[in-house]
Amino acid sequence: MIDLYTWTTPNGRKVSILLEELGVDYEVHPINIGQGDQKTPEFLEISPNNKIPAIVDRDNGLKLMESGAIMWYLAEKYGKFLPAGPLDRIKVMEWLMWQMGGLGPMAGQSHHYLHFNPGKAEYAEERFKAEVQRLYRVLDKQLEGQDYVCGEYTIADMACWPWVSRYEWQQIDLTDYPNVRAWYQRLLKREAVQKGYHVPKVMGEIPTG
Repeated sequence: MIDLYTWTTPNGRKVSILLEELGVDYEVHPINIGQGDQKTPEFLEISPNNKIPAIVDRDNGLKLMESGAIMWYLAEKYGKFLPAGPLDRIKVMEWLMWQMGGLGPMAGQSHHYLHFNPGKAEYAEERFKAEVQRLYRVLDKQLEGQDYVCGEYTIADMACWPWVSRYEWQQIDLTDYPNVRAWYQRLLKREAVQKGYHVPKVMGEIPTG
């Protein structure tokens, strides 16, 4: 059994989608980051960086923070969505790290400046909008001629998809990135993706792309 501490953010949804895809038992513990739940001593004991998501594995007592590390651990533990071959495996890790170091942070900054605080910092708006557009071009190129980021469906797809699901907040038109749009809609049809998106609570309709 996995205890999942999460909220309705792209990083949180990465892990809930993976857990749904794995089909394993897990218990959700909502951490309302708008109300400061992430700052409680109890949560800091699990996630010292006071960020969601985090997990506790009841099988061995492991406490783990950082969404990429959690996904890697769960894929390893259950033997799914991470190729066994070393070359295929490292490609998945490459694109997982790309999401962690690029798409996630840059898209997150674009949310702050383009969606929540428009008109307050023109330089920041232009910088993060341009960088997110560049990252979408990178992803679109990677998806050329294949259905998934690394050829087969892996944790790299699950890591990227929730960030792309907020394309409207990033002022992105998915029709400008046809490979990304087709991939986004392909994953949207998966029942586990739909269920994982709505953890820990339903937040309206999922954008259709």
